[in-house]
Amino acid sequence: MFSFLSTFLIAVALAMDAFSVSMTKGFTQKDLTNSQILYYGLFFGGFQALMPILGYFCGNIIASIVTSLAPIVGFVLLLIIGVNMIRESLSESEEVNDYFSFKEVTLLAVATSIDAFAVGITIALLNDPILISSFIIGVVAFAFSIAGIFIGKKLGDYVGDKFQILGGVILILIGVKILLGF
Repeated sequence: MFSFLSTFLIAVALAMDAFSVSMTKGFTQKDLTNSQILYYGLFFGGFQALMPILGYFCGNIIASIVTSLAPIVGFVLLLIIGVNMIRESLSESEEVNDYFSFKEVTLLAVATSIDAFAVGITIALLNDPILISSFIIGVVAFAFSIAGIFIGKKLGDYVGDKFQILGGVILILIGVKILLGF
């Protein structure tokens, strides 16, 4: 039986990685425009909404394969992006790479939404309505992503440019968390 509260709490749990990554991008990318911030929200929210639908329809056949590979894929993507942020911050160049990249936004959105695939399988097993559940999951991820960027921007204003190192470390730690299943 569908429960809005249960679905909302699952959505909040799924959105935590997107929130953390968005906060990191907020304090490392100083010149994000409102439209770029909106893209982060749309990508994170969109992938969080899409993955349960994919999980719902793929079912048990693909579930065991994807579920076992998902933590590894999420970890590798976040590790690559995090190491790159740290490397850029420590480079001899004074210029920090804080440009907006659709490729990076897409990789981050995929990496933080893979666990939502397994939630889609669970939704199918419970016979809950997938479209309502996915909509709630997507909206919560969208809102958390936007909030994360604005909170990150405020933190970045206080701490300064070397926060990019911390941002890279946070992304790597989120990847480790995904890998270890916390």
